[in-house]
Amino acid sequence: MTQLRIKDAASLLGVSDDTVRRWVDTGALPHTTDEHGRMVIEGRALAEFAKAQATPSPDPSPIGRSARNRFVGLVTEVLSDTVMSQVEIQCGPYRVVSLMSTEAVRELGLEPGKVAVAVVKATTVIVETPERNKE
Repeated sequence: MTQLRIKDAASLLGVSDDTVRRWVDTGALPHTTDEHGRMVIEGRALAEFAKAQATPSPDPSPIGRSARNRFVGLVTEVLSDTVMSQVEIQCGPYRVVSLMSTEAVRELGLEPGKVAVAVVKATTVIVETPERNKE
């Protein structure tokens, strides 16, 4: 089973080491100790905790969609020529970049500071791990 040190858990959750230690101290996040006596968090427990803590921005669109990957954010940059545009949206800690027609940018009124929803529907999602599992 994957075990993560406090600093690694903090990095994955986007918080400080002290915040993770507080969650551990209050019992909000279960922990164990490794063979060296260091405090560690089981990967499965951290994944469940991360899901429970996730608070996505409310989606302003009342329309239902089949795409489940919807990221609400702020447009930070629009680069346009006469035909195509590149639109960057900051969705929490993630930067999402979309290429679309300049006509679509005009119709949607996309400009820095506008709230937008990036909808991702992909047939290919590549998953990588930092190390190969050893059995």
